[in-house]
Amino acid sequence: MTRMAMLIDTSKCTGCRGCQVACKQWWDLPETQTQQTGSYENPTDLSPQTWTRITFHEYESGGRFQWLFLKQGCLHCAEAACVDVCPTSALKHSDLGAVTLESDLCNGCGYCAQFCPFGIPRLETLNLFTGEAKATKCNFCQDRITNGQKPACVKTCPAGALDWGERDAILEKARSRVEALKARGYAEVSLYGETEMGGLGRLYVLTAPPSAYGLPENPQYPASVPVWQEGVQPIGVGAVALTAVGLGLSWLISRRAAAQDSSAKKED
Repeated sequence: MTRMAMLIDTSKCTGCRGCQVACKQWWDLPETQTQQTGSYENPTDLSPQTWTRITFHEYESGGRFQWLFLKQGCLHCAEAACVDVCPTSALKHSDLGAVTLESDLCNGCGYCAQFCPFGIPRLETLNLFTGEAKATKCNFCQDRITNGQKPACVKTCPAGALDWGERDAILEKARSRVEALKARGYAEVSLYGETEMGGLGRLYVLTAPPSAYGLPENPQYPASVPVWQEGVQPIGVGAVALTAVGLGLSWLISRRAAAQDSSAKKED
């Protein structure tokens, strides 16, 4: 199937946060306790209850002040480290290019959060006593897009800052928008996501450098992932297997000892 993508045109975003509300409504996510911290930005971070949010940034260059807004959430990388390190295959690439998350398969190990170069996945602790947890993140409304619909955030954006479609077509729209903004005097405008991490599923038209929005200028696939896959993970799996074998042997030995003891008592 054709890879799909989302376009976020930051030059059109008004910071209304309608996308945040739409995401919560569609996924029935609970409200988040907020507080005044000197900024209009709320909540202050992604969380298991907030999968997408608008970040606020003040930026000045060449005597020109800009108030920048960025839609933060999973960027759905083509080269997704989270997918590669997930030991249970809870994270995977869909036919449409989204990085999907199957919560039932997630064991809460947290590797996805550790290896994501954008710091997106969050862990929700379900049981403090056992440490049971689940990863959470935007999944591009996988139930909607597989049925030919747009993600809820795109559908609700009143400013037209969000768009959705086949990635090649979205790329053309993004390039055209960059050229139009350059003609209007936006000297630092750029397209972010065309090639980063193998090509992102979220493409941004930025009117300032990526760092001004809190994005990494040159995100890299973690060099430690191959070491993790080929070295550390197999050791962990082996350790679990050995533990299971050890517990099984311990049970058999204890059963045998109990049987021998019972037999000895009968002879007495």
